[in-house]
Amino acid sequence: MTYTILPLTEDPRQVFSLSVSPDGIPLQARVEVRYFPAPDFWAVSIWDESSGELLANQLPLICSYGQINDLLFPFRHKREGRGLGSLFCLKDEDAPSTPDPSKGNLLQFQVLWGDTYS
Repeated sequence: MTYTILPLTEDPRQVFSLSVSPDGIPLQARVEVRYFPAPDFWAVSIWDESSGELLANQLPLICSYGQINDLLFPFRHKREGRGLGSLFCLKDEDAPSTPDPSKGNLLQFQVLWGDTYS
């Protein structure tokens, strides 16, 4: 299984292009990571850059604690049934200051995108 770590910063709105190949199928993606202050959470949106199609919109970055939490699981029907692979938010430190990414601590977590976890 191959995974790419999203290049995150603490910037409240991050937009970048990313070449991934979930399950061996290439995808040039535009990724937007945003911080929402009122509910105090981070979310990720994904577009197919070639078609401009929005593939996943404002998925909350919810960390995996003790069990696998595939944030892209509900989107396995996208891309003509080829899916988007799997996206995981994992703690990067032994004891992050909050259970999920929130204001000022996104870099205490890593977001991995790659092959479908089965």
